[in-house]
Amino acid sequence: MNARPTILDVAKKAGVSKSTVSLVLQGNDVVKETTRLAVRKAMADIGYVYNRSAATLRSASSGLIGLVINDLRNPFFTEFAALLQMELARNDFATVLANSDEDPALQIRMISSLVEHGVSGFIISPSYGDDEGAVSVLRSANTPTLQVFRSLKSEGHDIPFIAPDYERGGRLAAEHLVEMGCKRIAFLGGLEGRPVTEARMSGYLALLAETGTAPVVLTGQATRSFGKAMAAKLLADYPDVDGVICFNDLVALGVLSACPELGVKAGRDLRVVGFDDIEDCQDSYPPLSSVSCNIPDFAKSAAKQILAWVKDGVAPQMTARSPVQLIKRASSGG
Repeated sequence: MNARPTILDVAKKAGVSKSTVSLVLQGNDVVKETTRLAVRKAMADIGYVYNRSAATLRSASSGLIGLVINDLRNPFFTEFAALLQMELARNDFATVLANSDEDPALQIRMISSLVEHGVSGFIISPSYGDDEGAVSVLRSANTPTLQVFRSLKSEGHDIPFIAPDYERGGRLAAEHLVEMGCKRIAFLGGLEGRPVTEARMSGYLALLAETGTAPVVLTGQATRSFGKAMAAKLLADYPDVDGVICFNDLVALGVLSACPELGVKAGRDLRVVGFDDIEDCQDSYPPLSSVSCNIPDFAKSAAKQILAWVKDGVAPQMTARSPVQLIKRASSGG
């Protein structure tokens, strides 16, 4: 007796990926019409029949949560992923982790694959770019989905979003540097026009507007190498800058690493504050002041909200912000 055709057989026959076949089966309009027709023809040719009721049952009871992270190379996201996985495990749910690597196309494929494997819910820190496809896949799947740290930009989506209070964090950092005597404060890092960059910058800009001080904003990749390059640029082009707020700790650590060779005393000549309070902040030289997002509590809250939705049908509120605090260390004179 011949084995029943599978989705893999359809994919092979049509010359497409397994995830593409899954999208066609879900009726997702992200797939081109020519591809859709090819998949449907392959299904007819080999006699494949989609068992939708079985797929629905798998999704409802899989005990799997899909976690899609934009950049697992960043220790901030790695810490969150590890803590979330442990919290979900304590509640008898397993985590399926995917790194989209800031690639929107890869993000769609990862989400589609997780849908295909019947995850009960999603937690996503999305990549920026063309996110219409990701929203379309998630809508078709009708799977509880919670966005964290970043939000998809597509208009009209109804995916709940939770993040630390970035605006408050930026303001706390700016107030601290003013209290420490800084006269000209710069903001470094984060890609221009991105909502998370604008949010982290907004508290800093608001305080400077209140004090009548002109901002110095140098946006770019949120990396150590960018921070190191910007330290030299500040010294050359903005020698009066005596305080910096960095988009994240990686940028700030890059600034600190450049200071000795530039003859700049961090914490005295240049006061530096990062954002995220990753573990490296405590071991840098000097130890780095940073806005803490309290990732252990944030991970617990995210797990609690997605599980309440999956198990009890209680959806989170559409937008929520969690508390932040400034951890003062020697890099800012704290």
